[in-house]
Amino acid sequence: MSIPVVDFSAYSLSGTDVTDEQLQRLAAELKRAFVEIGFVLLTNTGITQEEVDRFMDISLKFFLQPDELKKPFSRQTFPNNLNHGWVSLETEKLNPNRPADLKESFNTSSFHPDIAWPSSDGLQDFKEIHMSFFQRCKELSLRVLRVMAVSLGLDPDVFLSAHLLIETDDNATTMRSLYYPPVKRVKENQLRCGEHSDYGTITLVFQGTDGLEVCTRAGDYIPAAYIPGAVLINIADLMQRWTADQFISVSHRVLMPPAGDPGTRQSVAFFLHPDDEVLITCCDGSNKYPPIKAGDYVTQKFNESYEKKKA
Repeated sequence: MSIPVVDFSAYSLSGTDVTDEQLQRLAAELKRAFVEIGFVLLTNTGITQEEVDRFMDISLKFFLQPDELKKPFSRQTFPNNLNHGWVSLETEKLNPNRPADLKESFNTSSFHPDIAWPSSDGLQDFKEIHMSFFQRCKELSLRVLRVMAVSLGLDPDVFLSAHLLIETDDNATTMRSLYYPPVKRVKENQLRCGEHSDYGTITLVFQGTDGLEVCTRAGDYIPAAYIPGAVLINIADLMQRWTADQFISVSHRVLMPPAGDPGTRQSVAFFLHPDDEVLITCCDGSNKYPPIKAGDYVTQKFNESYEKKKA
């Protein structure tokens, strides 16, 4: 089994209006992928490899600084949005049964005017590049949500109406620039990123190399191939609840590089979330899952993922 590849050019960010026939075709292809494996690789989305490279280049400049230069931008430093900012190495533990993850990140979660952004030498464009790429990911995500609604026979705007507050502190949507440094010492059972499912609606992932693996319904992990220019999209927990398990949110992980290869890895993950006060109920009218507010669910998951002793 492999992750399906779907050509999204008919609804590309750089294209013209999508026809109903094209929308129905895309809906069928995405539904099949999200029902069978929970992941899809979209090509020709309108987000170019050049845009991804520009984002990763300036992110890498930030990550390669000494920690003391990154600490002023640490996650939980900004009171209006505690998820915004830098997450240091081995702070996050996505699989509680493993050592903390061997990665660091920069979370873009807030556009509040009081947020401080890196701007030292070489990083003058950091804020502009991050905000611009966030917008591109948001635009693509909303198109995908429309296709997903159509695939389920729902009002095309049903999911869009629950995502009106993206970019505000009343919505947990977060873009994470992820950096996996050279592997030097590894704890027993440690991974670069432990097995987990995502928390929100859907996630967009832009990879720089191979390394990500996805768990199938049969319980086997398969590679999520790195295809330059493609966007990997997966279903997250709240969308699985929302669709009463029609779409599945599955476990995935990032392995250590092969023995003898200390290589680094970069990726960008755009975690789309419903507005905090949106009540997630099963869209088929069933009671398979109890109603839960989107903000309450993500807070619960954050508390499980971060070690209390670290910011």
